Amino acid sequence: MEPLSLHFLHEQAGAHFLGVNGREVVADYGDVEAEYRAARQAVALHDATYREALRITGEDRASFLHGMVTQEVKGLAAGAATYAAMITVKGSMVADARIIRSESELLLDLEPGLGAKVLEFLGKFLISEDAELHEATGELGILRLMGPRTADLLGAVTGGPFAALPPDATRTVQLAGQEVLAVGRPGQEPGVDLLVPRSGLEAVWKALVGAGGAFGLKPLGWRAQEALRVEAGVPRYGQDMVDTTIPLEANLTNAISYNKGCYIGQEVIARATFRGHMNRKLSGLLLGTTEAAPGTELKKDGKKVGWVTSVVRSPLKGQTVALGYVHRDHLEPGTVLALGEGPAEATVAALPFT
Repeated sequence: MEPLSLHFLHEQAGAHFLGVNGREVVADYGDVEAEYRAARQAVALHDATYREALRITGEDRASFLHGMVTQEVKGLAAGAATYAAMITVKGSMVADARIIRSESELLLDLEPGLGAKVLEFLGKFLISEDAELHEATGELGILRLMGPRTADLLGAVTGGPFAALPPDATRTVQLAGQEVLAVGRPGQEPGVDLLVPRSGLEAVWKALVGAGGAFGLKPLGWRAQEALRVEAGVPRYGQDMVDTTIPLEANLTNAISYNKGCYIGQEVIARATFRGHMNRKLSGLLLGTTEAAPGTELKKDGKKVGWVTSVVRSPLKGQTVALGYVHRDHLEPGTVLALGEGPAEATVAALPFT
């Protein structure tokens, strides 16, 4: 398992650790609910340096990637980010990625464990284009801020007012002697991802923690972040999306451009869009006090109609909630399904959970 660069700092803070796709993450710091509240009500700091990254350089970098993903890349402005999926010719997913465009390169921000897979996938189609693929995980790491006091904290550590960043907008800032790229995060909670040179991670982390006490900052682990993710209805590749998932099944309309030119798998997406429905869709599920495992089948009248993918304890709903795939005939919120062989039940709910 690849350890976190800041493992020793987290250990000093009382962290517990776990592995996700071969990379170490902080599970929690001993009080998941307090970490969750900080993200909702103040500001929380999450070490997301377990994520992986690729860089694409060369004159043809934008046109090459444009033909490889579901989202617009050629028209993406320098300094902007977007979310995209990579799919096969049959429309099933290879990976998802946040793409950040600068004047000189494209950066792909990936889930842990996906770097080599995406590098291989892109490399197969890179033939005559003037584009080069570079592994970049060892060059930078992401420190994630979440919560309504995010801009206040960043203003304190950068020495001046920090205007809130809209989702997918970027801004370069000087923080603890490091040049850091701040990227606005989409979602229910205000948030900013800080892309920091690996050599500067310790200095930036300590600066944020040192100034954060005045704003109610708490470090936030994987478990609290997962609760926030599931409540927001956001699927995660490797958990809610796998190699057989079609993006429309996972509600990834925000990852698809219907105005761009051809890309790998476009025909499948176009046909599914024209048909107007998928056989199954990712949905919210209310489980009450039941602690179901991912993979648990969902049944109606004894027939399998779906399965569970992510399960968390939701402070927002005061019960266990889940994401899962449900057949289109049973997507109406309020529909009651059996969990496995029963008698436990799951109630279909709209996403995001409110």
